[in-house]
Amino acid sequence: MGRTVLVTGVSRLLGGRMAAALAQDPDIHVIGVDVVAPESVVPGITFVRADIRNPVIAKIMGEAAVDTVVHMGVIATPKQAGGRSTMKEINVIGTMQLLAACQRAPGVERLVVKSTAAVYGSGPKDPALVTEDIEVKHPPTSGWAKDSVEVEAYVRGFARRRPDVAVTTLRFANIIGPRIHTSLTSYFSLPLVPTVWGFDPRLQFVHEDDALAAIHRSVNSDQVGTFNVAGEGVLLLSQALRMARRTSVSVAAPLFPMVGRALSPRGDVDFSPESVRYLTYGRALDTSAARSVLGFTPRYSTAEAFESLVNDDHGVQEVQVA
Repeated sequence: MGRTVLVTGVSRLLGGRMAAALAQDPDIHVIGVDVVAPESVVPGITFVRADIRNPVIAKIMGEAAVDTVVHMGVIATPKQAGGRSTMKEINVIGTMQLLAACQRAPGVERLVVKSTAAVYGSGPKDPALVTEDIEVKHPPTSGWAKDSVEVEAYVRGFARRRPDVAVTTLRFANIIGPRIHTSLTSYFSLPLVPTVWGFDPRLQFVHEDDALAAIHRSVNSDQVGTFNVAGEGVLLLSQALRMARRTSVSVAAPLFPMVGRALSPRGDVDFSPESVRYLTYGRALDTSAARSVLGFTPRYSTAEAFESLVNDDHGVQEVQVA
């Protein structure tokens, strides 16, 4: 008997591509859910226009006999959601409703959640490599990163209530590539890129194809837990700017957000406190658990993922901080 997989956030690039990839398996029926229809048809899936903040999501799951849920509906930028309050509602309240629907659906066997390494925050006391079980020293206090911390807390609560459901959470480094457009890719496209004077943070990336492959692997794996996902190695910000052939200007830390916003008049770059800390201190992940337990090794290194961004111009398909 075939499987039925529900994917949230299918109107955005990664969600749509993930749904299409899963639908290539003839034994999988994919239901794609989002508040708006995708700009182009996602081949092979059944699209349902629905808001995961609405309890109707439970009815959809029950009628379709969903056995696997892939949650990719967390929004990264207020601009994308139409405001910070709406963004938080979609991210946190939406996740709560989705998990409540999973709780009431006895047929659900697996839950895969796309999360972010931003839940670790960034700061001077961080270790060289951040592991999944680290005691966070600089927890995020605002925006998408804080929403993701709350989302993960609700997911852990669900896992305790439904131990029969295999739950996997993937904490991705910044997702980049030739097709995805994020706040960070916009940062590297600025004609004059501001940096924090006296700091050269270590950055880590994961290619968009590798991110999708990790999710796909999790859907079809028996392994559970929380896993860091990133390309091998790191890049210093100065190295990345040279690769991108960008001119930079060093700015004193207190002035960095103001100068950054002035240099990004369209507001595509996020200069929130969490992003500023990341561009000051950086972050690097220990990905050994993903390799040894989940059995996943990215195809692209951090440097190769970044090269795919700076050497290819596909245009914007999605606004999503990854």
